[in-house]
Amino acid sequence: MVIQLDRELAPVFVHESKEIVWGLTPKARLERALQRIGDDARADSGGLIFRADMIFDEALVRALIQQPGRALLDGHGRPVAAHCTKAGKLDQVTAAIERGRRDDLPTDIVCLDAAGLASNYNKALRRKGAPYLFALDEMSTHEIERRMYLESYKGITDVVTKHVWPVPALYVTRFCARAGISPNMVTLVSFICVLLATWLFWIGEFGTGLIAAWAMCFLDTVDGKLARVTLTSSKWGNVFDHGTDLVHPPFWYWAWYVGLGGAAAVEPWTFWVIIAGYILGRGQEGLFIWQFGIEMHIWRPLDSGFRQITARRNPNLIILSIAVIFGEPALGFEIVAWWTILSFLFHCLRIGQAYVARARGRRLQSWLTEAA
Repeated sequence: MVIQLDRELAPVFVHESKEIVWGLTPKARLERALQRIGDDARADSGGLIFRADMIFDEALVRALIQQPGRALLDGHGRPVAAHCTKAGKLDQVTAAIERGRRDDLPTDIVCLDAAGLASNYNKALRRKGAPYLFALDEMSTHEIERRMYLESYKGITDVVTKHVWPVPALYVTRFCARAGISPNMVTLVSFICVLLATWLFWIGEFGTGLIAAWAMCFLDTVDGKLARVTLTSSKWGNVFDHGTDLVHPPFWYWAWYVGLGGAAAVEPWTFWVIIAGYILGRGQEGLFIWQFGIEMHIWRPLDSGFRQITARRNPNLIILSIAVIFGEPALGFEIVAWWTILSFLFHCLRIGQAYVARARGRRLQSWLTEAA
């Protein structure tokens, strides 16, 4: 059966499924993706045809809009979506997709698989790999949700986010999606944890404060994944989430220093090194993008590997947590200061090497895009 939205220039959907994936039917997910892409990008959406029993990566929807005269093939070579620019051939293309027969498409339609239609590198998530395309008649809803969740993960991040959070965050993300909890609600709870951890550090309750801090870090993973799998990210949510991430670490370090007793318990230089190192480290990242057009942590595999342990919030919390377990919060603070210095020097070296590479005529490019 063919389902067409009741609005001008509406896309056409065939094989509509009632299965719910991350709180949405496939058709509702496609409609939400089109709304997120924007009216200007959807100017020609009247020629779009989709199988509504497939789960499309948002990147595929965007790429299909931007490439008229293309059809998307699944892993079996069946057409599952197309952008037809000739009104007289719309019925023919729709019928070909409904039957899943590539040979029934007009000869002027160019057929591409997911890797050919859209980029194999996701810049926002700093990861490589073809956009996903899942068939509900081939995979269980549970497995599709798991795969979509994993595909929403950033490829280059710290060791805790990359190796510790994925499994527990999947279950919490799934619970939030089914309970109707929005990403902004999760971010709000995360922000409350930021304030709670800051206060607990300030009064010297380091163990309890670390519980609140790690809860914040965990929820910081959940809100982003929830927004991506449910297609509910927003400009306000991004500002709230990333603004909190950017601002709070120096306040935690300041509170930790005060909770230790300030200069009476630890050398003042450690506090200033940690604060300056955080600010300068962010500056190094901005400088690299400004000078070389790519993020510092995705240049070579070495940079991506070091991103897992560089002196950022989560690796520093590991150091502080181990120190508190052994009853040495002041020593942990000093170790964080030294690790901040070493991380800063490492990135200075890499920036210098990048300048040398450019001077020798090399165009800096991420190893992720090279592999793709």
